[in-house]
Amino acid sequence: MKLFVARHGQTAWNIQNKVCGVTDVALTEQGKQQAAALAELVQQRGADFILCSPLGRARETAEIVAQKCGIPLQAEPLLMEQNYGIFEGADRANPDFLANKRNFAFRYPQGESVLQVACRVYRLLDSLKQRYPDKNILLVSHGGVCRIIHTYFVDMTNEEFFGYTAENGKLTEYEL
Repeated sequence: MKLFVARHGQTAWNIQNKVCGVTDVALTEQGKQQAAALAELVQQRGADFILCSPLGRARETAEIVAQKCGIPLQAEPLLMEQNYGIFEGADRANPDFLANKRNFAFRYPQGESVLQVACRVYRLLDSLKQRYPDKNILLVSHGGVCRIIHTYFVDMTNEEFFGYTAENGKLTEYEL
C-alpha cells in the first residue's frame, strides 16, 4: 500500500507567516496552481482515493486533485490541523508560540497539544493500514499533520521534528 501525503496549497496566512490551525483560510491563486500541479503528480503515481481535512484550504486542494484525476474524495476530520488556540493568527515567530511548539505534551491555551494530534493521526494511519492494504491513498492535510505523519515512518529527534516543514502542495510518498 502506498500512502501519498500532501499539504494544502498556499494561503494568504502562509504568505503573511501567520499561525493557521483550525482557522479557515482560502487558497491563493498560487495555492490553486499548486493543487493543479499536485494533481499531475498524483495522476502519474495512481491514487485510488483521497482523504482530506475538512478545513477549506485542504478540501479545495483535494477537490482540484480529485476532479483532475477522476478519483473519489472524502473528508476525514482526523486530518484537521492542530488547534493552536490563542495563537491562531499570531506571527509564527512569536516567542510564546515557538516555546509552546517545542513542548509536545503542552496543550496550547484553548487548543491541542502535539501529542493529542499525534494520537488521532496515528490512529487514522493504523486504521488505513488495516482497512485498505491493497489501495493507494492520498491524504491532503496541513503542515503540522504532515509533520506528524512523517514521524510515523521516520524516527526524528525533537529538534528535527521542530524544524521539519512540508511545503505547500508538495507530495511525499510512503510505503504503508
